[in-house]
Amino acid sequence: MMIRKAAFILGVTLLVVLFFSAGTSAQDLDSTHTKELSQRVRIAPESVFESFREAGMKPVNHELTPAEKQKVLHAFALLPPLHQRILNQHLQSISFMDNMPNTALTSPVDSAGGPKMFNITFRAGLLEETISEWATWKETTCFTPAADSSYEVRVEGGTLDAIVYVLMHEATHIVDAVMDITPHPAERNAIVEPTPFTKGIWRKMNVPAEPYLDSLLEQTRFRSGKTVPISLAPEVYQKLAQTPYPSLYAMAAWFEDIAELATIYHLTAKLNQPFYVVVTKDKVEVTRFEPMKNGLVKPRLDQLASFYAR
Repeated sequence: MMIRKAAFILGVTLLVVLFFSAGTSAQDLDSTHTKELSQRVRIAPESVFESFREAGMKPVNHELTPAEKQKVLHAFALLPPLHQRILNQHLQSISFMDNMPNTALTSPVDSAGGPKMFNITFRAGLLEETISEWATWKETTCFTPAADSSYEVRVEGGTLDAIVYVLMHEATHIVDAVMDITPHPAERNAIVEPTPFTKGIWRKMNVPAEPYLDSLLEQTRFRSGKTVPISLAPEVYQKLAQTPYPSLYAMAAWFEDIAELATIYHLTAKLNQPFYVVVTKDKVEVTRFEPMKNGLVKPRLDQLASFYAR
């Protein structure tokens, strides 16, 4: 999730909420570039703590164990070359919290007129989950369980640590912010010149292009903030497969779209992991959504080639 200087995004229970902020203060920016990315661990900016307290949470800084530090080191090592180069110049710090309401948050820090700088804050519990476990939890938040529990939604994302997926997603927000892969309007309802990534896919920052507006998908959590009955899950993913978006979360806004597309592509094409959503009824598969096999998603993948140039 991305907090932007003009239109910041705070995820509480993974819901996209718009609010405004001036960003956080810079901390020892001169020494940032001399540290390995995985060693830039610091306590989160006070503004991040405050935003979670205002949401009724009691966030606490999390000190990484040696084993957790290794997981973070491994996750950074798996990032694409472009992500590593941009983070080396623009990642001010990473932080870990307990009692954090969402998975991760990327926020700008005041760089005193220098290059754009960012902090990424992660929910520490993420370090104990696999991608499949975390992604299944996230996906099920979109649905209201049935009383008879005959329907289930599961994500198969392999056995890598969840931090690998989430770091790639958040790092892509920083790449986007630096390279303007998506437009950065001051107002979410503004109609602006599209970029190659958003042209024909998005009408506004959080409004899909007309061909991909669907009455059922508009009711889903990352579009409406509400859940839908899990009995509708098969139809939800059938409808999603008729769009160019790689996940339900990608439909939240165009900057989540690029982060999800890049992450799922990286996971499957570069790290050789699976990624698909399965809906079962009485333990029998009724629907499978596999974004990287979607004919509307595939043409968009060429735009990710620059991420891997060395």
